[in-house]
Amino acid sequence: MAASTPETAPAAPRVQRDRTHYLYIAVIAAVALGIAVGLIRPDAAVQLKPLGTGFVNLIKMMISPIIFCTIVLGIGSVRKAAKVGAVGGIALGYFLVMSLVALAIGLVVGNVLHPGAGLHLTEALRQTGHAQVSSDALPPVDFVLSIIPTTFVSAFTEGQVLQTLLVALLAGFALQAMGPAGQPVLRGVEHIQRLVFRILSMVMWAAPVGAFGAIAAVVGSAGVDALKSLAVLMLGFYVTCFLFVFVVLGAVLRLVAGLNVLSLFKYLSREFLLILSTSSSESALPRLIAKMEHLGVSRPVVGITVPTGYSFNLDGTMIYMTMASLYIADALGTPMPVGEQIPLLLFLLLASKGAAGVSGAGLATLAGGLQSHKPALVDGVGLIVGIDRFMSEARALTNFAGNAVATVLVGTWTKEIDKARVRRVLAGELPFDETTLLDEGRPAVSDVPAPREDGEKELAKA
Repeated sequence: MAASTPETAPAAPRVQRDRTHYLYIAVIAAVALGIAVGLIRPDAAVQLKPLGTGFVNLIKMMISPIIFCTIVLGIGSVRKAAKVGAVGGIALGYFLVMSLVALAIGLVVGNVLHPGAGLHLTEALRQTGHAQVSSDALPPVDFVLSIIPTTFVSAFTEGQVLQTLLVALLAGFALQAMGPAGQPVLRGVEHIQRLVFRILSMVMWAAPVGAFGAIAAVVGSAGVDALKSLAVLMLGFYVTCFLFVFVVLGAVLRLVAGLNVLSLFKYLSREFLLILSTSSSESALPRLIAKMEHLGVSRPVVGITVPTGYSFNLDGTMIYMTMASLYIADALGTPMPVGEQIPLLLFLLLASKGAAGVSGAGLATLAGGLQSHKPALVDGVGLIVGIDRFMSEARALTNFAGNAVATVLVGTWTKEIDKARVRRVLAGELPFDETTLLDEGRPAVSDVPAPREDGEKELAKA
């Protein structure tokens, strides 16, 4: 009898760790229930939208402090500032190339399918299209100036990712220059990061409620009729995003990092489910930062690549804008020749950066870009309003996949990735801690030896 007691004791921690699985099972059930409610009681389902909006806002509330802590700790632990500059330069160069590839793929598929041919534009749809032109989209110069926050604190209160990125970079470089004197500040930021991630893990338990409200509202507002009339465009867009993610990104990841894209996406499966249920890639941004660090990518690479990618590496949005532009041109009976498509491709590449951070950026950026480049096409934006929310699912999933792959690639190019740890994590040998979202067992930044003024180094803590 006494011997049986130690055999049953180890089961307790396993049950505790598996509790989070029930959360994501509940999310799947909530999505199915939301679809059913949206189809059966569409009017009531639309009223449930605040549930989804509230959950996404709770996640967005955590983004700025998480980005700040991640970047400050990452840069503060790096000895040379040039390494941080190299990470940023490589990341931006990669974002530019992949944006062009995504835009080009969208144009090729749009020219092959011609899904907008034969549609008719009503006056109501014309007015709807013009209503989508967002005044929030800024020209390039104003966009650059908008990155500078009004005050140091306003970067956190206004919810602008790039403003938070700028403040965090300045703070990180300042702490780096302070040397040992900055170590107490870094320790304080570490404790704040633990607190923020613990709050995030608590917020995640509201995911089923948010998923139910978001999906029910989308299905209830669009309805089945809208899906039938625009099924060709939707199907073409989804297939294009699928091929881009698994063929283009998968091939690049295999060639550069030697990793299987399916293994990476399996590791990020919960984040993909969260995005699918909320139609927002921002809902998974904090978890992507935590999981990329756990995977073995260094803090500076994660802290710079992920937040910047969420504004500059929107592969799904690139595909969407080019396919939608050709769809609208065909629907209006004014198909664009290739000579007009190439300038439009380059213009939309810039327009998408000027609208970074705009709510509903996909549709708003498309309408704003067409207004500036070819105003006659803005009338046709109303043709896709009905299914934009359904297409935003694929946009968000593709954007997220692109940024996850980009983080691994930049880490590989800069040699800031622990390949042995990556393989162990993807094999399931080092599970992610869903309770704290942090690796409490790994050495903290404050445990790293810091150079003394006399050239000596502090010993690492045991």
